[in-house]
Amino acid sequence: MDKNLHDRLTNWRRHLHANPELTLHERNTAAFVQARLVELGVPFTAGIGGNGVVATISRGQSNRSVGLRADMDALPIQETSGVPYASTNPGVMHACGHDGHTTSLLGAAALLAADTSWSGTVQLVFQPAEEGGGGAKSMIADGLFERFPMERIFGYHNWPGLEAGTVAVHDGPVMAAGNRVFFTITGHGGHAALPHLTRDPMIASAHLLLALQSIVSRSVDPLDSAVITIGVIQAGSAANQIPHDAVMRGTMRTLRNDVRDQVEQAIRRIAEGVARSFDVSIDVAMPPGNPVTANTPAERDLAAEAVAAAGLPLRRDMAPAMTGEDFAWYLGQRPGAFVWIGNGPSDGGRELHNANYDFNDAILPAAAGYLAAVAKRALG
Repeated sequence: MDKNLHDRLTNWRRHLHANPELTLHERNTAAFVQARLVELGVPFTAGIGGNGVVATISRGQSNRSVGLRADMDALPIQETSGVPYASTNPGVMHACGHDGHTTSLLGAAALLAADTSWSGTVQLVFQPAEEGGGGAKSMIADGLFERFPMERIFGYHNWPGLEAGTVAVHDGPVMAAGNRVFFTITGHGGHAALPHLTRDPMIASAHLLLALQSIVSRSVDPLDSAVITIGVIQAGSAANQIPHDAVMRGTMRTLRNDVRDQVEQAIRRIAEGVARSFDVSIDVAMPPGNPVTANTPAERDLAAEAVAAAGLPLRRDMAPAMTGEDFAWYLGQRPGAFVWIGNGPSDGGRELHNANYDFNDAILPAAAGYLAAVAKRALG
């Protein structure tokens, strides 16, 4: 990639970083993408599955087609990175690198539009609402694959801690299946000094929190992987009152869909038992989450070949992560592969979903180059 294009991409990425938008609210981000596509002379269709944008580049006589995907939404996190282009939207930041993913796909569009060596159609999918908003499912439901035909689909996620520009291709699962888990514990409130007249949802919540951790250690095969994390507990408003109810929210992750079903059953069983023990009611909600993100074999190998063609370092020995990705829904519809591209050192809080995180602009040529290379490889 020439320096002028790299500089343009860096400026675009930093603009997106300074102007993040939450899941389902990516209107200005989508408008920015559209404006850049106009500059590049690439036609597009907006409003797919909400704020989604699909750009199409076709050339030659081939009827082959391939999809490339990037996500656009940010997270409800207050940025503390201190970079000059830090978020100007209080309480919202690009803490997962979707600004870099979006810019990488724009970079791939620039590379592919200027390259006359390939024939076929590339669909560039700029997806909203990856962070728990069902963006992939919404685009699929809006006719993504029917309106924009693609035989295969590819994507990537930046990966802090992996050497900058190195591409990791997994042989098995890449990321876990995940569900959000919501508990509402309802008891009977009253005076803190008269606990015998109440049914304390706080005590029940504490026991539920601890009992849930026994699922991974005692209900799941040690050779399988599972995570249950409760990230939110909310209850009470006065120090001298036992509250009427409490709320707990968290997530569960597994690397196999059948283990996910097993864990869901165990969560409901334990909640029922805790409710009986403490004479409270516990409502459990587990909205359907993402399936396991797992590459299809032929596309996995094709991705590795594209890494070599792009002249990038390749890793085939990385373990999967218990993070989730709604790219898995695309893989349920079309064969494809999802890779990691190293973002460099993760020290100083530069991990994903950390308030100090920042996408490494130095990897934009590698990321855009990989996406262009894998598209050309897929088109044969």
